[in-house]
Amino acid sequence: MVPPIFRITTLVPCAAVAAIETAGLTKRYGPVTAVHDLTFAVREGAVTGFLGPNGAGKTTTLRMILALARPTAGSATVKGRPYAQLDQPARTVGANLEVAGAHPGRKGRDHLRALAAMASLPMSRVDEVLRIVELDGAGDRRAGKYSLGMRQRLGLAATLLGDPEVLVLDEPANGLDPQGIRWLRDFLRGLAAEGRTVLVSSHVLAEVAQTVDDVVVIHRGRLVDHGPVSRLTAGGHVIARSPRAAELRAALERAGLGVTADGDTLVVEADEAARVGDVAFEAGVPLHELTTRATSLEEAFLELTRDEERGEGEAAAGDERSEFQ
Repeated sequence: MVPPIFRITTLVPCAAVAAIETAGLTKRYGPVTAVHDLTFAVREGAVTGFLGPNGAGKTTTLRMILALARPTAGSATVKGRPYAQLDQPARTVGANLEVAGAHPGRKGRDHLRALAAMASLPMSRVDEVLRIVELDGAGDRRAGKYSLGMRQRLGLAATLLGDPEVLVLDEPANGLDPQGIRWLRDFLRGLAAEGRTVLVSSHVLAEVAQTVDDVVVIHRGRLVDHGPVSRLTAGGHVIARSPRAAELRAALERAGLGVTADGDTLVVEADEAARVGDVAFEAGVPLHELTTRATSLEEAFLELTRDEERGEGEAAAGDERSEFQ
């Protein structure tokens, strides 16, 4: 059950359409290509992690989705329409791409009131969203006195003002302590349970693995993988320990399995422990341990994004320049 603090309007199901979709999205800054031919879809009612190394083009992509940067080629839509053509963008999309959004001399509550006024949203939402992000006791403090974690919560409150169907969040876990990170996880899962769609970029991969349903992974401005996080982390290794490790390794290699050794412990490239057990039985080798270890999201991410040295990273330059677009 979603905690009472997360009570929001339940969305009415509608015809199936990707909540966010890009097609051939490309952004060039002179000779530098920040994003290249990027095509992916974010499904409704799910939390999707948007992952990539620093400078991969994530922020540039998010800015193009939100019409803050103009694509060189391709398109991006939210609920089937370009962001600039949405009738009520604040009620459709809530976005937070930077922590430092509030003037340091302005009270948190007044910052949200100004945003609500600009978007023609009811002032009653200000107190509601402060309560949702647990800043109701700090709403009358100046934003300059907020910790980084409190500023993150204030930014999240701003995204919720219009009670949007879609949220786009850039590194929302930055500055949060472990309790705050767990709160954020429960909050995002609660939004998805209500039918909302969340696209979130993050470098906290262990937390992403516990939060998201799907992932979009980009590297050097290009798509490298897209799909359920469960598929990305499927498979793994089998750990086998034997007092006759050398014999077991030879038998496993004869069976076509990759093996690395650390003393009497072997790490076997196999999806199922039963395969390793069968080989050991046939070879007459005793086993003292046989366990599986799933691939972590971090391992999968590093494998997907490792390549030649970046040198003058195309996407890194693109992300830096996108702040001026």
